[in-house]
Amino acid sequence: MKDNNISDAALSLGSFLRARRSRLQPGPGIHGRRRTPGLRREEVAALARVSVTWYTWLEQGRGGSASNDVLERLARALELDAAGRELLFLLAQQRPPPLKPTPSAPVVPAALQRVLDAMPSSPAYVKTLAFDIVGWNAAAAVLADYAPLPNGERNVLRRLFGTPVVRAAAPDWETEARFVLATFRLDAARAGDSAEAAELVAELQATSADFRRLWADDQTCHHGIHLRRIQHPRAGLLTFEVSAFSVDSEVGLSMIIFTPVSPADAQGIASLLSNKFNPLE
Repeated sequence: MKDNNISDAALSLGSFLRARRSRLQPGPGIHGRRRTPGLRREEVAALARVSVTWYTWLEQGRGGSASNDVLERLARALELDAAGRELLFLLAQQRPPPLKPTPSAPVVPAALQRVLDAMPSSPAYVKTLAFDIVGWNAAAAVLADYAPLPNGERNVLRRLFGTPVVRAAAPDWETEARFVLATFRLDAARAGDSAEAAELVAELQATSADFRRLWADDQTCHHGIHLRRIQHPRAGLLTFEVSAFSVDSEVGLSMIIFTPVSPADAQGIASLLSNKFNPLE
């Protein structure tokens, strides 16, 4: 049921802009008496480098569709935090803003690592938009112990297309490879102009015929929940439900969780954990 105390206008782009503008204080050198608190429309327009007329139309709900660049300038002019920037894009474009991953190597917060470690029988890891694994739990480490990679390499695509033992352990390799590439394509688009993702695609196109063939299919999909089978050399055939969850506090990171489908699959992970080996270190 709709709350009668909340009007549609309260959720509009114009009301959001007016509310945020009213909270800002004029900078040094701006004088004159003001009848209302906050910045004037012309001051916000100047800070965002747009015309006063067009900004006024935005507040009045008749400014048309604003581009990403204009919305980013408005976000800076209105001094919006990450949540405010997201709401601005949702109100203006009915979609979230482009992601802005940090250029430095992501660090998994201690609280997130505790979440990983709290799933002893479910292998789980945290990945970037370029599919680099940056955090994992003990179950994920032992599940991957049949395919260690040299030089600390922990990229999902490089493992899938560049390590024969990973392919040998995947009864449904073709299906899995198509799915991973379809989700990677969507994540790469979310990353925008990502040199890291572009370099990874160029590298795999040069080194893997299978990557070139499947990448040319141009498929895209959300991660959702899907089944994955792994023929582990020590634990035998293991089946998991694989799901993905975005990490709201860390832009561009997502958590991938392998939930054992049956008690036998969970016991397989437990048996691997009894003789730990961590190839991801």
